[in-house]
Parts: sequence; structure tokens; C-alpha cells
Amino acid sequence: MAADPRNPLTGARSFPPRPAGDVGEGARADTPGDAPGRPAPGRPGGAADAARADLGDAADLAARSAPDGPERAADAGHRPRTGAGAPDRARSAADRSRPGRAGDTDTVRGVRPPEGEAVFAGEAGSTGGDRTGDGPAPAWSGPAVPAADTRRPVRARRAADRTESRSPRRSPPHPHDVPADLSRPGTEHAATADELSGHPGDGETQAAPETLAVPDAAVSLDDVPRVLVSHGCWYPSADPGGRHVAFICDRGGVPQLWEGPVDGDDVHLLDADPDPVTEVAWSPDGRWIAYTTAPGGSEHTRVLCVRPDGTGRRVLAGGEPGTSAYLGCWARDGSALAVTVAEAPARLPPTGAEAGTASTEHSGAIGPGAGAPTPLPPVSGAAETVHPEGWTVRDGRATLLGAPSVPAPPTGHTATVSTAGHATAAAEPGPRTLSAYLVDPDGQAAPVLVASEREAATLRVCDISGDGRLALVRRGPRARREALVVRIRDQRVTCAVPVADGDPWIGAFAPDARTLWLRSDHEREHAALYAIALDPRGGRTGLTVAAQRDGSGLELLTLDRDGRGAVLSWNVRGVSELEVTPLVPGTTLDRTRAVPLPHEVVTRVAATADPDAPVVALSGSLRRPGVWWLPQGAALRTPWSSRDEDVVAPGVHRPVRPVPMRPRARDGLDLGGWYYRAPGRSPREPAPCVLHLHGGPEEQERPVFDPLYHELLGRGLDVFAPDVRGSSGYGRSFVDADLGRGRFAAIEDVADCAAHVVAKGLADPLRLAVMGHSYGGYLVMASLVWHPELFRTGVPVCGMSSFATFFAGTEPWLAQSAAHKYGHPERDRELLHALSPMSRVDALRVPVLAVHGEHDTNVPPGESEQFVRAARERGVDAELLVLRDEGHDFRRSDNRRAFRRAAADWIQRHLTG
Repeated sequence: MAADPRNPLTGARSFPPRPAGDVGEGARADTPGDAPGRPAPGRPGGAADAARADLGDAADLAARSAPDGPERAADAGHRPRTGAGAPDRARSAADRSRPGRAGDTDTVRGVRPPEGEAVFAGEAGSTGGDRTGDGPAPAWSGPAVPAADTRRPVRARRAADRTESRSPRRSPPHPHDVPADLSRPGTEHAATADELSGHPGDGETQAAPETLAVPDAAVSLDDVPRVLVSHGCWYPSADPGGRHVAFICDRGGVPQLWEGPVDGDDVHLLDADPDPVTEVAWSPDGRWIAYTTAPGGSEHTRVLCVRPDGTGRRVLAGGEPGTSAYLGCWARDGSALAVTVAEAPARLPPTGAEAGTASTEHSGAIGPGAGAPTPLPPVSGAAETVHPEGWTVRDGRATLLGAPSVPAPPTGHTATVSTAGHATAAAEPGPRTLSAYLVDPDGQAAPVLVASEREAATLRVCDISGDGRLALVRRGPRARREALVVRIRDQRVTCAVPVADGDPWIGAFAPDARTLWLRSDHEREHAALYAIALDPRGGRTGLTVAAQRDGSGLELLTLDRDGRGAVLSWNVRGVSELEVTPLVPGTTLDRTRAVPLPHEVVTRVAATADPDAPVVALSGSLRRPGVWWLPQGAALRTPWSSRDEDVVAPGVHRPVRPVPMRPRARDGLDLGGWYYRAPGRSPREPAPCVLHLHGGPEEQERPVFDPLYHELLGRGLDVFAPDVRGSSGYGRSFVDADLGRGRFAAIEDVADCAAHVVAKGLADPLRLAVMGHSYGGYLVMASLVWHPELFRTGVPVCGMSSFATFFAGTEPWLAQSAAHKYGHPERDRELLHALSPMSRVDALRVPVLAVHGEHDTNVPPGESEQFVRAARERGVDAELLVLRDEGHDFRRSDNRRAFRRAAADWIQRHLTG
């Protein structure tokens, strides 16, 4: 073995490897003093200098992000007044302009509330002043405020002397070596992964890591500043006894990891670092809590774990600069955690710019030889992006769609990642590989490779069988997801079944591993619960539908701890219905018990030791996200979740319960959505109205409290949030209705939705605005140039303006999925050009406020920059707001508050000013 071997997950030094084998083989060597992590009632509060999080509220971010859907909550903050502000996260373009680019149009600027002022959720206030002309805009009015915590995130040390010692991959086994049982009906379906890797070498196993310890950052509740009247809690994960829960909470202004009892208020902040937390998983043995964070707000995440008492914090994966990682499941005995690691493509040397600056990534230009235009200059006044440590610069040539593919092996074979005969040019970065490992959090055993796929869209280990032989792996781009049963010993795929989009936790094995329970829409319009019969080697021998509903899809599936019961959450026209049922293989489930819910939408279900006492995360139209305990059908709000009556500050208008709408498209397709009427307006009075378009496109509008809508409603603006074709919740045919040239019809759906609310007498046809995030941002731009006389203004947020530059600059995994949804960037070049708003930007007539996160690698900021630049060049009023320390989803409360108020000011000025 090479000297000083390094772990590919963290870059840390390694122990000698253990022999390869199934999960759970051999004894786990616990470190001295390793105690199960039940927090003591009187434990210390943690570091005295713990980070003080930004003021505000970030719980509503979960409504826009995977995997848990609409977990939303309002934020807090007074309207700023006149005065100078301290350094802020939402900085204007002029504030951050490049040298020599002064004098161009500024964006809005946001500041924090002053220390000591009361902060209330969703507080409405006066509008900001109008801004005209091309000179710098005034800052938000407001008193001086304290600067936010400027400590950089704790990061894994870089292994500068890392040595790469890789063994040759195994060759695929000969077809005659395939076990005979794989020829049975249903098992001949081949895995469509380009590569599902074999074990890394015949004679050498993966080097085991020395876990990378980082400083403990636990804080007691008394030491956490109570800056919010109300807060959101979501993503619960229960301990083995089911009486304590790890969860995400934003009471400190950013989503962080907390722990507390379901029936008490003794909660503790386990990680006070300012990096937003996105996922949580408590180990089955109770010793560890694993979680995913987004350092610097970027899309490149890492996996950590900490003991329930806040000690032993360490990085498990994604700590090496340029890599990213996310959670999988725990092994049933808690001995290992599945993590997926993304190995970033090699970075090309910087050209034409100082190393470390971002130029082409914001222009979105395609690399030389790709037939695209030359790199565009940055928008005048646009923000210079300062990337976090370890950022991988994308130059437009790292998209994997044009890379040669290796044909997928037959089911039951082990694929290799050899690229012999497919060499790429030396200047081109190599394709990204996703690799799933089982990692010992104690660092005593070598990581075990489960699967590896080049050019992968996603790869997540969802369950490990009780005997440790089999893994359930979710892979594939959206609309083409698959559940793979992988034999861990030799990484053979023994079974593959199509599964539904949505929640990534698609199912689990029965205790004897002879049945696989899956949430799938295989050959169906709506997802149902499937029972997959497996033989002893993991091959499929049967497939039956165990539970289904007409016109409604199974949205969440959670098996209880012993695998003999499950909690099912059904999406019924946007509202959740919850059931508890025993699982009996080979039968249709007819002993389900309905569980009453106090609010409309279930966003996550956490299994507990008692199958009749699950813990669920709930959102609703009249409250913030919270966690409920449901023992024997009783709905008990956890004491640390906000009260319903605290959703907004006293004296502020109460939340509005929306009403469902069913517009009809011009081609006869029935659409959907929810309409919010501003308080105090007469039912017959046509109102200024904002159409808000969700992302995805496969997301769905749900009746949950959204602070953006609350802000707009407080300004006297109605909100209509439609589901155009391509949205989920209406069946697979509806999701696929926007594929290819169907996207033109989706653009027309926006106009038809506007016409519907006008015809109903709800909206004033002369006072319509449109805004949306991600794909919704694309639809905003498209609607403004396809229907230039329909809307008075638009606010695209993180939207794509050109599919050519989007495919050139986006993350490889997203490019893989997007090609199926939008079209291939080479084969469908003409179609994508015709669908791009930039191809019709000459038709733009109305003002535009574009908003983007500076670290967005899903939709690079250049997409907004070039649209704003083109609008300005054509004499159209256009501004760009770039949010610091944010990626594709805005997670920090001060940024979210600045965004909402900037958007509301802009729309109010153009609709009612």
C-alpha cells in the first residue's frame, strides 16, 4: 500500500483496510469512552463562543427544496428605516461591481434589523421608495445593525500530499456466470446505469479513513439567542426509543441541527456552525446523528455526524475541497452509514482572468468547439462572485451529456468504470462519478463500496437488508428513476424496478429480505405501494400492488423499526392523508387505519419504536412547519415547535387560507392551483394579482403558509399559484405533458391561468405580474417574451434564460436529468434555441427584477445576468439582485427577507404605483 494513504471520502489518513465482506461482518471496535449518546438533562451548553446566527427565519426554504417538499414558514423582521447599514448578505450589484464598471444600474440592498429590536414573523410595513434612472439606487432605509457572524465554515483540511492509489477495476463477469435465477420473468430488466462499479480491485480494498474530527459546536437552549417570535421545525429523525428526535430548526436564523424529547422542551442545538443543514438521520443504535450541510450556502454539500450529547463531531464525506456528499441510510445495527460522494471533474487552468475569479461561469458560455457564442461580458454592475474555499470553477465544458458512454451491463453483472477506447481531450475535465459507500462513523473499519456510476444523475442508498447482504439503491435522472437491489459483496445488480420521482426514500426491505416494499408508479398514473418478492440471491420473483388509490398518489412511505408495519402518506389533490398499516407480504393491505391530521400537508414521517406512534413534520396554510407526535392517533405538537397562534406577529394580518382553482388550458387540459385573496377585499372586486410559478417543473403547489405570499398579500396583492403541465400530483401523463415541444404548451398555460382568474372576476387584467423560482423563473422570462402585453412586470428567480448556456454551466447530474425533460443540448439544439427566452428577448417590453444566489451551480448566475444585460441594451428597465452565501435555494433568513421585500416593493410599484 502506498505510504500515507488518504481516504477518498474526507482526505484523512487511513487505517489498514479490513477484509471485504457483507455489512456487519466482524466486530466493531468502539473507541475508549464511547458512550451511547443520550443527552443528560444537566449537560453543559457547549462552546461559549458559539456562532450567533443571522436574525430572521429560514424555515420556509424547505418548501422549495428536495427532498421534503413544502416545509415553509414565515420569517421575522421590522421594515428597515433610513440609515446606514453594516455589511449585509444581500448586496447590490453596484456594491460588488468589478473595477471599472461603476455607474450602472444598482440592485436593491437588504440590511438586518438592529440588535435589541423585537423581531416578528411576516410583519408587513410600508413600501420602499421608487427608484428611477440608471444611477445607483439608495440602500434599504434602516438603522445601523450589527454585522453577522463572519466566521467561515469549519472545513476539512486539504490533503496536499494525498496519494492516489487506485487498483484496476474488475472486468465484467462472463455472461455464463450470471446466476440462473436471474432469468426468471421480471429479472431480465437491465440496469440502465452507464457504470455500476465493481469492488475496487481484486487484491486491495479501499483505504479506511481516520475520521476527520472538527470542533464540537453544541449549544444549550439558554445560550441560543431567541431572535424569532416563531420558528420552523422540520425533517425529524427519531432515536431507537422513539421519545427523542433530531430535527432541523431555524430559530437562530439559519437551518441548524437540534435534538429534543417529543414530550418536553429540553432541546439542544448540536451544531452552531452557520452552514445550513439539509438532512438528518439518527442511527438505529442511538450512538450517532448524521446530517448533511451546505457550506457557504452552496450546492456542494458534506456529511457529518455528532453524538446526541453534542460531542464527537466529525466529517464523514465531502470534506475534501471540490467534492460533495449526501446522506444515505444507516445499516440496521448502526455499524455503518451510507454516503454518496460526488467526485468533481478536474478543473481546467484559469485563462484570461486572475486565478480564483469567476468569469465564464457567470457568462454561461460554452467551451471552444461547442458551436456556441463566445463568452459574454458580465452585466454592468453585476456582482463579482467570491467562491467559498474548495469551489470547483465550471467553464462550460464539464457537461457530461456529450461524453461517450459505456453500455450498461445486463442485470446481475458487475459493470466497470474503465474508459479504454473513450479517451477525451486532455483539456477537457473528466466526467463526474457518484460513488456510494458504507462508512464506519468511528473510523475503525474501511469504507465498503456499494455502487459507483459515471455521469450519474443521482445515486442514493435507501436501505440495507437486516442481514447486510443487499442494498436498495435509487438511481437515474428524474422521470426515469430506478430502484436497484445490489448485492453488496460483489456489487451485482440483482433486480431493477422503475420508481416514482419525489421523495428519495423510496422503500425498504422486509426483515427477512424476501420482500421489498417500494413506492412506485411502475405502469401506473399515480404512485402506489408495491411488494416485490425476492429470492435468496436478491432476484425478483414477483410484483404485486399492495396499496393504491384512484386519482391519488403515494407520496411518502416509512416502514417502522421492525419492518412489519408502515406509515403511508397520500397526496389527495394537494392535501395529505395519512394511514398506518401492517405489512403482510403477498396480500393486499386492507387493515389500514386513518390518522387525523391537524394541518394540510405531511412533509416527512419518522419511524419510532411504536408503530402506532410515528413522528411527522407538518405544514399548513395557517401555521409554520412543525413536528407532531401521533401516539395512537392523537396529534400532539412537540413543545419546541411554534404554536399555531404565533405564525405572525400581533397586529399583522392573519394568514390566508387559499382556495383551489381548476383552470382549463386552451387545448382542453385541466390544470390546477391555489388562489390567495388579499385581506379586506370585496369578493367581486378585481384586484392586482401576482402569478407565482413553482420550480421543478415537477413540483406542486400545496396549501402551506408561504412568507413570500404573506408579504404580497399584505401589500394588497392577490396571489395565484398555478400548476401548469409538467407539475406533479396529477398523474404521470400530466408530468410528461411538457416534454419536448410540449414546453410551448406549458408557456401558453401561464397565459391561460391568467385569463382564468380574470374571467372569474378575481384579477384585474391591467394589473398582472408574474414571478417564479428555478424552472418557474424560466417560465417567467418565457411568459414575458411570448406574451409581452399580458403582464406589467416580472421577477424571475434563479431561472434559465438560454438552454445552451444552462447546459454548458449547470452541474453534470442536473444536465443528465434536464436532457430528458427539456431536450438534448446537441440533438435538440434547434428546439432548445426556440424555447429559450433569450431567442425572443427583442419582444420584452416590461420591467424585470432578476434574483440569483451567488453560489448557484444548478442554474448559474450568468442566466440572470445575460437576460438583464439584454433588457438594458434594449432600453427596458431591469435590475439584478445577487444574494451572498446562497445557492439555488435561499436558506438564510436575512437574505430571504431582503428578497421578499425587494420583490414585493418592485411588484407593488409597477402594479399600483
